[in-house]
Amino acid sequence: MIQSTRNRAGARAEEALRVEPLLDLGEIEPAEWDQLARRSRNVFATREWITSWWEVFGGAGSLLSFACRAADGRLRALLPMYVRPGRSGRELRFLGHGLADRLGPVCAPGDRPAAASALRRVMEESRGQFERFIGDDLPEQERWGLALGARTIRRTTSPLLRAPGSDWNSFLEGRSAHFRQQLRRREGRLVRDHALRYRLAEVSSRLGADVDGFFRLHEARWAGASRSFAGPRTDFHRKFAARALERGWLRLWIAEVESRPAAAWYGFRYAGAEWCYQAGRDRRYDGLSVGFVLLAHAIRAALDDGVGEYKLLRGNEPYKWRFANGDEPLETVTVVREDLERCPHG
Repeated sequence: MIQSTRNRAGARAEEALRVEPLLDLGEIEPAEWDQLARRSRNVFATREWITSWWEVFGGAGSLLSFACRAADGRLRALLPMYVRPGRSGRELRFLGHGLADRLGPVCAPGDRPAAASALRRVMEESRGQFERFIGDDLPEQERWGLALGARTIRRTTSPLLRAPGSDWNSFLEGRSAHFRQQLRRREGRLVRDHALRYRLAEVSSRLGADVDGFFRLHEARWAGASRSFAGPRTDFHRKFAARALERGWLRLWIAEVESRPAAAWYGFRYAGAEWCYQAGRDRRYDGLSVGFVLLAHAIRAALDDGVGEYKLLRGNEPYKWRFANGDEPLETVTVVREDLERCPHG
């Protein structure tokens, strides 16, 4: 867990890192980035997510990103950021904000104090280029806000199921009898009376149609009230889904009822965890609870494959707590330029 960068260990960690500005994200060797992202255990820190985001949304600002290296040249952290116009002036933010459910410096847990020191130093030295730093959706338990001398402006719940070493049957044994009966009854009825079939999007030649089908189901569920896949966001998710499929991360489950797509769950399997990103369903099947049944199937498949952590991500929706047994809260923090000038860390 990060401590204040004022402490002696933090100072030594800062001195050990060489901070290099990046004119282009392609300056980082793919293998270096891939290894660092995996050590961070965050799918939103991957080269595929961040470069896809920058390709779609990068026109809104200018890159201000940095590689942080040890004395031997080894990459210890990445600070993938940019500056864009905001409501109260220029904002420094992490690439991926608005779409990612978890952000921050890309580094291994043991390198967080060094990464925090480097980030604070970068903010101070670059403060003429922005009026405000906003760190969106940083893991609260890592205490980035404290390390950066930042003010918290939002806190968000992020439920998850931790079940290391458990399969689906073991998980069910820990739930109430009512939950088990309800799930088995609803799934059994769909299989028996409506020819329920689960399908995982695995074929690259069919992926475009599967992703577009998921967009339609999401739109049907929210009837225009959700902006999760509006405008250029569809371009981003088409790009990332294709790259995630190629890397073996994509988990796009589709539930077909009487041979028609009735619900879909879109997520990723990465670094020993499964990340449930978004869902959609045809409201004509609401009485059959097909969305609930499909979520249960996706978790069952993950647990039976030996995945010990299922992340339900941002939001406090009641359905998540039917499965979750823990929380990884997120905080969004801010530092204004005046604070960087008035209270430098050192």
